[in-house]
Amino acid sequence: MDKKTISRDGTSLAYHRTGQGPVVVLVSGAMSTGATVAPLAAALSDRFSTVVYDRRGRGESGDTMPYAVEREVEDLAAVLDAVGGDAALYGISSGGALALRAAASGLPVRRLAVYEPPFDVREGREQERAAYSDALTSALAQGRRGDAVELFLRVTGLAEQMIVSARESPMWPGLEAVAPTLAYDDAVMGDGLVPRDLLASIGVPVLAVAGGASPDRMREAARQVAQAAPEGTYRVLEGQTHAVEPEMLAPVLAEFYGA
Repeated sequence: MDKKTISRDGTSLAYHRTGQGPVVVLVSGAMSTGATVAPLAAALSDRFSTVVYDRRGRGESGDTMPYAVEREVEDLAAVLDAVGGDAALYGISSGGALALRAAASGLPVRRLAVYEPPFDVREGREQERAAYSDALTSALAQGRRGDAVELFLRVTGLAEQMIVSARESPMWPGLEAVAPTLAYDDAVMGDGLVPRDLLASIGVPVLAVAGGASPDRMREAARQVAQAAPEGTYRVLEGQTHAVEPEMLAPVLAEFYGA
């Protein structure tokens, strides 16, 4: 990250801009920084001026307590202001949920694309979600960052042996470093359900994309997002998973943003 801007509450936000053309701001999901979406930004930079940023509490950005989802929307507003005042948005996973909230709040967003926002479309999951939130809050309050990361990996469906392997890998300290922000993404997701009323208030085109090799529930969540947005479109990228390949996604986004 080579530039900084300041959010409304004084939080310093690090961002990087590359390419030429209409501005697209990319929003990362849980356990990630702006570097996570940088390969997609590079794939779009031949047609667009792409911006990646570290969400608060991550990478080179600061943090200010207490946290509120509204502060993250203000962070996006500060980034948009710093790069010209308006832009298209892209958000992956819970970053997509944040981008949807930002667009609904009235930020100057021209178009919005999301990839697999992890809303739960299954019946009777309320108690399981509440139990995750409570366990996450407890682990973080007690400074058990590793346990918080484990909780998140488990709820995403990662096998127990893979979690054990992750604990022993060189990447684990980096995951623990951003563990407190898991609570931020949990807050961004609200009750975990598709926020139909919020989506109905978005007045710009929305593209919801999912991977053909992802679980059915991920595709259904994306479909419901597109259905609830007044100008929503749903696309499936065959063969792709939640770890979508930038070279497969970039042409779809370029077509959408250039329309």
